[in-house]
Amino acid sequence: MGAGPGDPSLLTLRAAELLGRADVVVLDGRPAEALLAHCREGVEVVDPATGDEGAPLAAAARTKLAAQSAKGGRRVVRLLEGDPALFGTLAEEAAACARAGVPFEVVPGVSAASAVPAYAGIPLCDGKTRGVHVAATAHGPVDWAALADSASTAVVLAAADEVADVAAGLIGAGRSPRTPAAATRAGTTVAQQTVVSTLDCLADDVKVAGLDERLVVVVGPVVGLREKLSWFETKPLFGWRVLVPRTKEQAGALSEQLVAHGAVPSEVPTIAVEPPRTPQQMERAIKGLVTGRYEWTAFTSRNAVKAVREKFEEFGLDARAFAGIKVAAVGEQTAADLLAWGIKPDLVPSGEQSARGLLEDWPAYDSVFDPIDRVFLPRADIATETLVAGLVELGWEVDDVTAYRTVRAAPPPADVREAIKGGGFDAVLFTSSSTVRNLVGIAGKPHPSTVIACIGPQTAATAEEHGLRVDVLAAEPSVAALAAGLAEFGLAARAAALEAGEPVLRPSQRRPAARRKAT
Repeated sequence: MGAGPGDPSLLTLRAAELLGRADVVVLDGRPAEALLAHCREGVEVVDPATGDEGAPLAAAARTKLAAQSAKGGRRVVRLLEGDPALFGTLAEEAAACARAGVPFEVVPGVSAASAVPAYAGIPLCDGKTRGVHVAATAHGPVDWAALADSASTAVVLAAADEVADVAAGLIGAGRSPRTPAAATRAGTTVAQQTVVSTLDCLADDVKVAGLDERLVVVVGPVVGLREKLSWFETKPLFGWRVLVPRTKEQAGALSEQLVAHGAVPSEVPTIAVEPPRTPQQMERAIKGLVTGRYEWTAFTSRNAVKAVREKFEEFGLDARAFAGIKVAAVGEQTAADLLAWGIKPDLVPSGEQSARGLLEDWPAYDSVFDPIDRVFLPRADIATETLVAGLVELGWEVDDVTAYRTVRAAPPPADVREAIKGGGFDAVLFTSSSTVRNLVGIAGKPHPSTVIACIGPQTAATAEEHGLRVDVLAAEPSVAALAAGLAEFGLAARAAALEAGEPVLRPSQRRPAARRKAT
């Protein structure tokens, strides 16, 4: 199975399906955590360092292990980088399976030879290109004459210290020294870096840029198209390491938006959720819900949905208990959790996804149309009174019930704390005042080079009270607006650097000595 060139989202649908059915996965020597997420629980994973005394397994040994596992009646996936049919070990490994009498299937993958140039903004063909020739230095001597046609594109997979030999080989075969050339490292990942040069200067420029590891080198007129077609490395937050002080479950939508802008989100929980100290209030509310005490139930967080669902399961109840009761959700993520439980919300804010937005759409109590005037509001122990006061003003009686408690989370690992204080993160996104207080409390203040983005004025005020300068304030209090605001900031910083003729650097690459203060 081909694992693709690096970006885990380039895995094929067929590959993801078969990973989900695998009993054993035999890796090929590179990190595969994101790919293994497709596997079922309990799958056996064999990595290259599982030989005797931790020594790496040779390719032949991995092939033999895969065949033996399959002969034992298990479904085995042999995961190979890129496309195993192109500069891979498909021929040898498939032949070994055939000799052992093991039936096999080949799942092609996206090859680095085509994907990396595409991510670098270099199409391998245009209207004037006669063909594409691909070579890899790791597979023996290269026939440079076959890549010499000046009207074709040459793609060479090579190590960084081999670029000078690649250039010399192509020039010696007849390519002009001034032929446009590009080299890309870590293609299709957020660590991607591309150097554009000419064939005679490429090796020196690669060395100056510090490109290492394996590279994809493209030579030919099509390299000139990168100036207009570069789309990946020019994303507003490309390569930015962004701290999201929320749990992975809570940060899902926000992290997805950051990834779309080219960032690398790191979720660090600043609060932990615990049951209420006394469960009686919650138990009475659940019984009241079943016996018809409430006209509405309002969920203001995903944690509230989780807490009520757990209490339902404890009592042997399910979503059918909500029959005849109107349900409100504060936002799309909370609504999604309710739908997963089998409950379709009757009310989700049409505008701002907050307590204020919920109140703007909430109907006033009407004694003619509403047989019951009471609302069940399961919330955190530290929730504000905005929603309760607004509902009372609309004529409703509210049972404000503590469904869960929020406490400060344990400090993150030492390397994360050091990255926060030492400028290892490019930005921090604060989604509430409590995330500001708790992050500073468990990890310390972010470094002065770190961009501070806040979801609203109150959160920004809390950040400034802690000595932080707020660089980005969301146009509206939503995670979508927060991510968009940070992207606009990154785009403006990039444009300013280019206009000044300076290199485009991430905030973590610019670390002023003095801690900045709130203005």
